[in-house]
Amino acid sequence: MTNAPQSPVDWDEVPPPVDADRPRRRVSGWTVLRIVVCAFGLFSLAFWGYWSWILPWPGYLFAIGTPLFAAVVWFLFRSPRSPIDTDVVGKVIVETALVIAAGACWVSIGLPLVGLVFVLVAALSGVVAFRRETA
Repeated sequence: MTNAPQSPVDWDEVPPPVDADRPRRRVSGWTVLRIVVCAFGLFSLAFWGYWSWILPWPGYLFAIGTPLFAAVVWFLFRSPRSPIDTDVVGKVIVETALVIAAGACWVSIGLPLVGLVFVLVAALSGVVAFRRETA
């Protein structure tokens, strides 16, 4: 029978955690803002896809297909683990196109202020992310 640690004083006998050799990722406020911007962009595309069609089936298809298409484009060209090696200019073009598309969705629905605020926050988030990637 092995001696299991009985109190917090017995730290020498406790094995290290399984992922002790892996560095921990720091989550900052900018990372959280980036995630919120991406999620709101996908929501904007889905909301536009549903709201812009009179009949229910095209709305359902566009509500699912539009954000799915945007997510696939983002994964292929902008993601940190993208299978297609894209330079910085290509990444900026793809991200700018996706942000403008999501902002234009709000303008076409009739809420231009929401689209403008989204584009400004997404631009700030994109500039900070770009600076962090190139630093």
